[in-house]
Order: sequence, then structure tokens, then C-alpha cells
Amino acid sequence: MAENRLARETSPYLLQHAHNPVDWYPWGDEAFAKARAEDKPVLLSVGYSACHWCHVMEHESFENPQIADVMNRHFVSVKVDREERPDVDQIYMQAVQSLTGHGGWPMTVFLTPDGAPFYGGTYFPPDDRHGLPGFPRLLAAIAEAWANRRGEVVASSQQIGASLGQSERLRASTELLTPAILGEALQAISAQFDDADGGLGGAPKFPQPMIWEFVLRYWKRAQNPRARQMAHTTLTMMARGGMYDQVGGGFHRYSVDAHWLVPHFEKMLYDNGQLASLYLHGWLALGDPECRRICEETLDYILREMTDPAGGFYSSQDADSEGHEGKFFVWAADELREILGEGDAEYAARYWGMDRGANFEGKSILYVADEPDAERIAPIRAKLYAARERRIHPGLDDKVLASWNGLACRALAEAGRALGRADYVAAAVKNAGFLLEAMRADGRLLRTWKGGRAKLKGYLEDYSMVTAALLEVYEATFDRRWLDQGRALAADMVRLFWDERLEGFYDTGSDGEPLIVRPRNLFDN
Repeated sequence: MAENRLARETSPYLLQHAHNPVDWYPWGDEAFAKARAEDKPVLLSVGYSACHWCHVMEHESFENPQIADVMNRHFVSVKVDREERPDVDQIYMQAVQSLTGHGGWPMTVFLTPDGAPFYGGTYFPPDDRHGLPGFPRLLAAIAEAWANRRGEVVASSQQIGASLGQSERLRASTELLTPAILGEALQAISAQFDDADGGLGGAPKFPQPMIWEFVLRYWKRAQNPRARQMAHTTLTMMARGGMYDQVGGGFHRYSVDAHWLVPHFEKMLYDNGQLASLYLHGWLALGDPECRRICEETLDYILREMTDPAGGFYSSQDADSEGHEGKFFVWAADELREILGEGDAEYAARYWGMDRGANFEGKSILYVADEPDAERIAPIRAKLYAARERRIHPGLDDKVLASWNGLACRALAEAGRALGRADYVAAAVKNAGFLLEAMRADGRLLRTWKGGRAKLKGYLEDYSMVTAALLEVYEATFDRRWLDQGRALAADMVRLFWDERLEGFYDTGSDGEPLIVRPRNLFDN
């Protein structure tokens, strides 16, 4: 099959679409110049390689020659990897959320040739179902509106555009941060806390490591028993659920239920870097050896399965293998008997809840149903891991992102220092050197690297997370060069991203590509 322009990209997500019949363009001037010259709207599709529903929409719609023909005749189609371009993703996700009240990926947005959004959504099926219009019907409606009701389209884009600039009007608070405000934050968390399973609210449940970092710190600062109970329950239940890979270590992205049992199976570097830090802090603050074990297993997973020989860490592992979500991670009872023998298989089935019946499409996601016995289960895990390695693996997104590497590097350096793991410190030092040598050009930190090629100017998150990592590597080694490099990077961050008028930071540098707004995220994401 013929290639489209995405074949020249490095992003694994974009390369997955390089042989679609859709005439895809990467984000850039060429696509928008074509849209202006031909007076066509831009169809912007944003996703990432580990996203299950992104794969579904590609298979159903973008590989369909009839749907591709409609896209090619009536639109200029642009594909974006949200992990490479968080600025583009953030701007247009805000537009979709203002239109629909929710967001997600794949994100589908229709733009004027000047980049102004006028309609959007997330996943669209190939025909009408689940209360969603079929993608072909949506394409026809948008093409008709563009041809015959241009005034309505422009009015819609202006209305959405006005909402996108709201962060420009926000200024820094003059209110000081006090213990009372921290106490109110803890009360708000407590009001939403799930006392049975940990975490906040019901399904779906995300790990939200920054919240539990705050709760752990509150426990250490104020010795508040509620803070300790919430943190301990959450860390315990997440680690014992199916959201944690009981065989290979590391966390899946989130749980579709309230019990941390059935995950969305993709594994993201940013989750695992932050959660390794969280469980390290759980061990230090709570003294729970299970927290230490989970921290080490998660970091061991990163070093074993997510590390490039050059020193960078890969971005994600897919949810799907052989076309099925979760296939790599689930087990059947007869597989356990074949691998372990009758006695160990019976113990493993009881330990991981398999004796209670299948819990995922006729097979079992493993979760800790019995009291943890790390010594007894360790050789069983090793046998299952060896057997699982013979399966067809999920896809790997092997691009290296500066900010996510910063999170993993920081976790390794701190854990290496706290746990006496020289191998973790060595990996952190190698990664820090890689980030500074392979991912900078003319003194500017770059966003992404793959196969020896680094590109895209780094964002605020890249500068801040790499700076934090360098300072942690300094504390682990007391090698002055890491402190000096961290200070220099922090100074560059202030120069490129700080705005005196707003008393805050932009997400993109002052030397970055002009977009319809300059994004500024005010929340943990």
C-alpha cells in the first residue's frame, strides 16, 4: 500500500498511520497552506500509540477506503501524536470539552484553515451506535455546513475561540498558602475517599499520584491519622489489584471499576515514574515493606522493559496484542497447571483470585486475593513471567520524551539513594547524561528523541521535570555538575516560559510555534 506523509515522521503513533488510505499530513504549515489554498476545513485527529480506542477508530474508519475517500475529497486531514505535541492537544482538548462536556482520545476536531476549532468530539464509530453519529454521516454534515452555512461555522469558531483565552485573564492569587488551606484540601479529599478500596470516588479510578503524595506529606507534617489511613489504604489496594501487573511489575494506566481490578492495560512511563516515587515515599513515611517492594518492582520493570541502550526511557507499552485488549496480561487456569504443576497452580489460583472464576472475557486478571506472601509467590511469579515472555508482546512506543524521562530519572535517583541501590543511581546518571547530550540543540532542551534523532522545542514540563531529576541525581551522587546543570536549566526555564504580566508560566516557550492561543495549564494533569 502507498505511503502518506506520515512515513517521514519518527513518532510510532504517526508511523502506525503511514499506510492508511487517508492522505494524512503531520501538524505544520504545509497542511494549513493546503487548506487555505483549497478552501477546505482541517480534520485534526489526535491520539497516542498505547490508546485502545485510537486503534479501534483507525481500523474501523481510517483503513476504510470509502471513508478515506470522503476525508481526502472534503478535508485536509492532520494526525498528531499528543505525546509529541502536548500544546496542540491541550488547546483542542479544551475546545472539545467546551463543546461536549467531556474529552478523551482519539480526539476528532474540525478546524478552519486558520486553525480555529468549530466542532469536535472523541471516538466516532463507522455507523450510528451508542448515541453517536457514524463517522461518515458526521463527515457529510461538516462538509455540507462548510459549503452552505459558512457563517454558522465561523460564528461557532469565534465562540469557542473566546473560551480558549480564559487563562489569559487569570492572575496569581495574593492569598498566602497556610496550614488552614492544606487542611481544607485534606478535608475535600477525605469527603471523596473510598474507604473500602482506596482512591477517590467510584469508577473509573485513576491512581492520581500527586494527590497521595500530598496526603503522605500531610501525614508526616501533621501526624493526622485520617491522612495516614487514606494513603495506606490506597497504596495497598492499588498494589494488590489488577491495575498492578502482578507478574511483571509496573502499573497499567487506570482501573475501569472502583476496585482497581480491571485495568485499561496500557503502561505509561509517566505513571510508573510517579508511582515508583509514591511507593518509595509510602515506605519512608509509613514503614510498610510492601510499598518498598512495589517501588523496586516498578523501577525494575522500567529498567528491564522500557530502557533504550543509549540511556533514554521509552514512552509506553500498548494495551493490545494480537488485536485483543489485555491478551498479553491475562491467564487461564489450565495455563497455570501446565506451567506450575498442580500444587503451585492451586496455590497461585487461590493467591491471585483465580479460584473465584474468570473476571475478563473468560480469562483472569491476577489480583492479590490472599494475604501477601512475597517469599512463597516469588518463584511462582518468575515461572509465569518466563512463560509470558514467550507470548507475542504488546506494541512498544519507543520514542523518548524529556519530561517523562525526568519523572523516571528522579524516581531512580531518589530510590537509589534511599534504598542503597547503586544500580538505580547508575541508571539515573546515565539517563541524565543522555537527556543533556542527546536531547539538546544550541542549548535548547528538546521534547522527543527516537533512533538518534531529537526534535521539537521542549515545553515547560520538559524543563521542570528534567531540572527536578538533575537535582535528585545531584543529591544521590554529590557530583557538582548535576547541580550546576540543574541551575542553568532552571534559569533557561524562567527566561523562556515566565510571564511577568501574568505572574505565571506558559506551557510553551517564547520562541515556540505561534498557535491560536499560547497554552497555560493551571492544574496538575
